[in-house]
Amino acid sequence: MTVSIWQQAHRRRTVAYDVVVVGGGIVGCATAFWLHRHDPSLGVAILDAGALGSGASGRNAGFVLLGTHKDYLTAIHDYGERTAHRLWQFTRENRRLIAELNGDAFGWREQGSLTVAGDKDEDDRLRRALPYMRAAGIPAVYLGPSETMERLRARGFRGSLYCTSGAAVDPLRLVRHLASQSAADVYTYHRVTDVASGEGGVSLKTERLNLRADSAVLATGAYLPRIVPSLQRFVRPVRAQMLATHPAPDQFLASPVYSHDGYFYVRQLENGAILAGGGRHRHRETEVGYEDATTPAVQADIERYLHTHFPWTTNLRVESRWSGTMGFSPDHRPIIGTVPGCSDCLFATGFTGHGMGFGVRMGQLLADSLYLEEQPNAYDLFHVSRFESRSPAA
Repeated sequence: MTVSIWQQAHRRRTVAYDVVVVGGGIVGCATAFWLHRHDPSLGVAILDAGALGSGASGRNAGFVLLGTHKDYLTAIHDYGERTAHRLWQFTRENRRLIAELNGDAFGWREQGSLTVAGDKDEDDRLRRALPYMRAAGIPAVYLGPSETMERLRARGFRGSLYCTSGAAVDPLRLVRHLASQSAADVYTYHRVTDVASGEGGVSLKTERLNLRADSAVLATGAYLPRIVPSLQRFVRPVRAQMLATHPAPDQFLASPVYSHDGYFYVRQLENGAILAGGGRHRHRETEVGYEDATTPAVQADIERYLHTHFPWTTNLRVESRWSGTMGFSPDHRPIIGTVPGCSDCLFATGFTGHGMGFGVRMGQLLADSLYLEEQPNAYDLFHVSRFESRSPAA
């Protein structure tokens, strides 16, 4: 709906807060939650261009996995053993923090998880990763091909790593729970059009509001460049697609499954429905940008994956199909920093399809960054300064 200049003059109002969080997904709502834990007297607002969880946080499969989106051996190769271990520790803390919340409010399930090899090379990496994981204290067990396929009632896989700490949630309910426990004022369908340094803090604008705050946090994921175009080089919008089937007649999958280097994933809900997603790697040129739409080619690949590896899904009717936009960083790990020209405004982006594994702990880190005198633990692990010596290209 458009608004005339006369209506704007009468409708726009100014409100003030201690902190404004832009983005009503897992990271934004977790930031507001931890700010309230820091100081219940703080005035905090959450703004979102849509509803809470309307972005990637409410469109994923709800996996709470440890580590990055890569297998542990690849993470060591890409980041070095120390950084790979620190990333794992960060996500382990994230899992612990979620487990300490009221899990009944968001369908918390401690089922473990299976990282399943789709071919011989991936199987070899999983085997070779195991001693490094054990040395780092990561609870994992290698299952051979026969045991893997028996456990999943599947075919065509190689071996797998079973991680006892893997878990799953209803991601949208988790986002809403965090928001409800934050005591923040929530403004949905308020798209932020401008952020700037203001007198004694930060000034933010939407079509209907002027907001002033001592500090602000931009936790808008892939949509960050729409607010701060200069940060475009740090995040690339990538589309993911999923589907849900009619309930299966039995509980076939006890644990979430992450296979083919994470390019396919599947879980079974308590009602028997199967959630499956992936296939993006076969359509990289088309699965980019912000368009919220499914495509026949990717959806066919997801169905083919299910029917090939889980033959008991062949006769299950597809009930729903959807997509979501993820924010990919240049080095595939999250990025935090200060918004250029706005010293009291932090941003967080680039979760690369793994936001549920980082989000609650990342919200704590951002809240700590605003209110602790010393740089909080793990701040350097994600800080944008790691790109200062090179030109990132998402």
